[in-house]
Amino acid sequence: MDFTTVLFYVFSAILVLASIRVITAPNPVQAALFLVLAFFQAAGIWMLLKAEFLSIVLVLVYVGAVMVLFLFVVMMLDIHVAKMREGFWGYLPVAAVIGGIIVLEMASVIWRSFGINGAAAPEAAGTIGSTKALGMLIYTEYIYAFEIAAAVLLVAIIAAVALTLRKRKDIKYFDPADAVRVKRNDRLRIVKMKATARDAATTEATKEAQ
Repeated sequence: MDFTTVLFYVFSAILVLASIRVITAPNPVQAALFLVLAFFQAAGIWMLLKAEFLSIVLVLVYVGAVMVLFLFVVMMLDIHVAKMREGFWGYLPVAAVIGGIIVLEMASVIWRSFGINGAAAPEAAGTIGSTKALGMLIYTEYIYAFEIAAAVLLVAIIAAVALTLRKRKDIKYFDPADAVRVKRNDRLRIVKMKATARDAATTEATKEAQ
């Protein structure tokens, strides 16, 4: 057994353990951190498969952007873990059936791949992780799917901005243009008032103390 095989088993074992902890961790923040660990292990496996571009994209996009967003959302929301766990045993049969179907599908794919003996690898397998090969596939065979995904993401961005900029009654809203055009006299007004007897006595006492 060479060193690359040892690394593969180490990354795979940590990936499986981190994936289990994602769904069993009691705290949502801990679950998100275990998901970050799982992404790093998957990136290491991609690196062993000589798919450097996919490995770097997995770390930069999912760990550096998506998971940071998840952590901010989880920490900002007031999540009641005890309330979310109510009715867990009621949904367990449905979850078990769906999980069993997913396991059977994955097992069938893996069993079929192991059942192919002596199959020669295609010539394009050596460049599967290069940016040139991915770019050629995306902008030739998968151009329509790529454009549809871009349109869906654009709609999601516009919807997020529209939901953020909507006027709500429970928050204070002001126009940034009015804030820029404001003048000094509009914000500050100096008022001259005569000192009262109490204020005068306080001033005299202060002077005597000094």
